[in-house]
Amino acid sequence: MRITVTVDGTTYTDEVEPRQLLVHYLRERLGKVGTVVGCDTSNCGACTVHLDGHSVKSCSVLAVQADGGEVTTIEGLARDGTLHPVQQAFHDNHALQCGFCTPGMIMQSIDLLADNPDPDERAVREGLEGNLCRCTGYQNIVRAVRDAAGHMRGGAGPEAEQVRETRNVVGGGN
Repeated sequence: MRITVTVDGTTYTDEVEPRQLLVHYLRERLGKVGTVVGCDTSNCGACTVHLDGHSVKSCSVLAVQADGGEVTTIEGLARDGTLHPVQQAFHDNHALQCGFCTPGMIMQSIDLLADNPDPDERAVREGLEGNLCRCTGYQNIVRAVRDAAGHMRGGAGPEAEQVRETRNVVGGGN
């Protein structure tokens, strides 16, 4: 099947197998290896990307379902060598240990902050409950998300702004 999808601002047209998962398309065809394969069952969230402004677990989305859509991966967040505020907050707050879950955690955190720009600790934990970390105990992750929220209020950064704008156009968000 032929698909056309915009990934991190670049449009690609490719032939894909109808059963190919988005995560494998991103990694194997486009080289977007920051989107990791964790469990292949949508339990861990390590493969989280944004599809048309919403976070999705790319191991549970077929590449053909992204046809005509816009995908943002962890590689598409930094602008001109500057980390996205959530990426920076994860770095500043040591919100990773092995780093395997980090791309998915960051992508889900951006989605969370687009919905709730000032989450308390409970809201952060609930917003990230579909993403697993087996190393950190989540304290620093929660701290990083709340720190990013403080930096992003009033100017959520280009990716969160894009998420919000897409949701408004589609009618699914604030």
